[in-house]
Amino acid sequence: MMQERIQHEISESMRKRAELRLSVLRMMKTAIRNREVEKRKPLEEAECQQVLSTLIRQGRDSIEQFRKGGREDLASKEEAEIGVIEEFLPAPAGEADIDAAVEAAIAETGATTAKQMGAVMKAAMARLAGRRVDGKAVSEKVRARLSQ
Repeated sequence: MMQERIQHEISESMRKRAELRLSVLRMMKTAIRNREVEKRKPLEEAECQQVLSTLIRQGRDSIEQFRKGGREDLASKEEAEIGVIEEFLPAPAGEADIDAAVEAAIAETGATTAKQMGAVMKAAMARLAGRRVDGKAVSEKVRARLSQ
């Protein structure tokens, strides 16, 4: 289970005195715990992955803001943190996987216009469930495909 693995990695990081890794692991554990408190029950594996994906998305937004502000040092620290979080998530879906899911979703829904984008997105994301995927990238592909 992911939470047990995170706890084990925290112990290892403490022994090795890996400060950055330790702080990221603690942040991950806290985010998952906070989500459990909100739900009032333990999280399933997929929900834990969703929490970590949210942390990655927030980190990427921070990197963008740091680079705009000329703070490359903080941006590189965020990138290192994202690298630690990504170790706990499945491999990201590739371009071909996303394209195939979008095509299948369009065929499944029979969508022909951008007004039907919501239904296509829902079907495409369902096909990509269990893999790490950027919703923005899927959205752009759906929009491009429906505007042809």
